[in-house]
Amino acid sequence: MTSHGMSQTINKYSNATFNNGSATSPSLSRSFIRYSWTGLLIVGTLFLATQQAQAFSVLGVLNSVSVTGGVGVSKDILYGDAPLQDLDIYYPKPLAQAMHSQQPIAASYPMVVFVHGGSWESGNKEEYAFVGKSFAQAGYVTAVINYRKAPEHLYPDYVKDTARAIAWSYRNASRFHANPQRLAVVGHSAGAFNAVAAIANEDFLAPYGMKPSDIRAVVGIAGPYSYDFRKFSSASAFPATATPDKVMPDRQIKGKQPPYLLLTAENDKVVYAQNTLNMTQALKNHGATVETGVIKGASHATSIGAMASPLRWVNDVRAQVLQYLATKQ
Repeated sequence: MTSHGMSQTINKYSNATFNNGSATSPSLSRSFIRYSWTGLLIVGTLFLATQQAQAFSVLGVLNSVSVTGGVGVSKDILYGDAPLQDLDIYYPKPLAQAMHSQQPIAASYPMVVFVHGGSWESGNKEEYAFVGKSFAQAGYVTAVINYRKAPEHLYPDYVKDTARAIAWSYRNASRFHANPQRLAVVGHSAGAFNAVAAIANEDFLAPYGMKPSDIRAVVGIAGPYSYDFRKFSSASAFPATATPDKVMPDRQIKGKQPPYLLLTAENDKVVYAQNTLNMTQALKNHGATVETGVIKGASHATSIGAMASPLRWVNDVRAQVLQYLATKQ
């Protein structure tokens, strides 16, 4: 990205509009719905009724009803030159307000890079805006990334993109008033695979002059880290000659590791807990510090959906993640 392009990107916040203390980018082109508790319960009920793995059609609903809490956003920032190598940055309310009014900013915020799921074939950063808002509301400058997907791009392309986005965020954190020494990476489902694979194997970060230990913490939510993809439809996201031993993150750990939190969803019928058990043991065998947790009552979909403001009552995934990050950042 040219310096001119970076300047344009960073200055997008100056065009943000403030309504009742909320900062949003005009490019979102959304009005934020004022909802009653009755409406919230209806949305929650509908969500719970469709909480299987492919229930991500409700993500648009989650984004439309999520209260912004005053967060700001800069959209479509390039971290690479190929299509889908871009990300959005979400800012906590005090930072968004200071940026909007061009006040001096002395604070240096912790940062989260979020990697979405979708079986390596679907999903995008817009659909997961509610996650960026959720972390920003908690005080984190948050990058929600896109990455190239199957079937056009097979493993390891999407892992390479994730590593590149992490490295870009690390190098550019200070431009967004974040501290690169306080950068954590969070992924869900296929995004958890990407995040863990990109960090656990030092070969992915090495081209950018980074080491896994440069990351403050890694959080994987319902990640498929250890399974035989050849027996599932997700085989289309991997090369025909690939085997689990060649691609699964639990078998590709290299370099000194950061601490990890690996969460499983209690009612997950898509990604089974054995993936986390295997990944945890492999990391510990390598000398890494790993904590695990179970998201009670969560399905595969609600293990990330409950990050949205109207659905935080559904389970405690947000509380678990934020509590862990607070101890590491």
